[in-house]
Amino acid sequence: MKLKILAKTLFLASVSLFFVACGNDEAKSQSAFERIKKEGVLRVGTEGTYSPFSYHNEKDELVGYDVEVARAVGEKMGVKVEFVEAPWDAMLAAFDAGKSDVVFNQVTINEDRKKKYDYTLPYIKSRSAIVVHKDNDDIKDFSDLKGKSSAHSATSNWAKLAESYGANIVTTDGFSKAVELIITKRADATINDDVTFYDYLKQKPDAPIKIAKNGDEAILSAGLVKKGETDLVNAINEAIKELQNNGKIKEISIKYFGKDISQ
Repeated sequence: MKLKILAKTLFLASVSLFFVACGNDEAKSQSAFERIKKEGVLRVGTEGTYSPFSYHNEKDELVGYDVEVARAVGEKMGVKVEFVEAPWDAMLAAFDAGKSDVVFNQVTINEDRKKKYDYTLPYIKSRSAIVVHKDNDDIKDFSDLKGKSSAHSATSNWAKLAESYGANIVTTDGFSKAVELIITKRADATINDDVTFYDYLKQKPDAPIKIAKNGDEAILSAGLVKKGETDLVNAINEAIKELQNNGKIKEISIKYFGKDISQ
């Protein structure tokens, strides 16, 4: 009798394992888009500490330009959006591990990332900008930075760009501190993307600063998707197109920057 019970138990266990294995195979063969439509949830990776793109307001609500764009995309796709928050490196590691389906976090499109990931249509378009005091008429182009002082974080790529034009680097901590040096005329300029400038001016509209010159090449940011998830990219792109055409992304942009940075 005991042998019969044992045999029956082993048989049921093997059947259970068979169905688990089949379920795993089915999950593996299922595309991200198919799973999202089935579950009705789009998991979005974001930092949650990166104002004004993704951050928590005074009520501890997750808000920001990228956050609202992601929610609008999810609504167009007919799915709920769940955010997976983590610092940049951990956010990408979680994304690589399949914890999120797409990243909305002002991710710049570059050639290195293209080798590993796919991108959605861009929804942020910025340019490099030389920021100076509003009374400064000496700097009108990048070449005018030669011999001038430009305020930057020590390891910033913008500092390297300023140096390439012959500027003397004044080391400071971030854009806000750089602007303080410009306002008090302890530095002549700083370089950053113009989106950062517009955000600062939205917060402090009376700041005596201006953009002296924009770079010619556009800096594009988009959603990050796993390589080969074509159906998901297409679905997100269709949503972004609709949101651009109906003015929703422009509306979100003006809310956070006082200007349309989406196109």
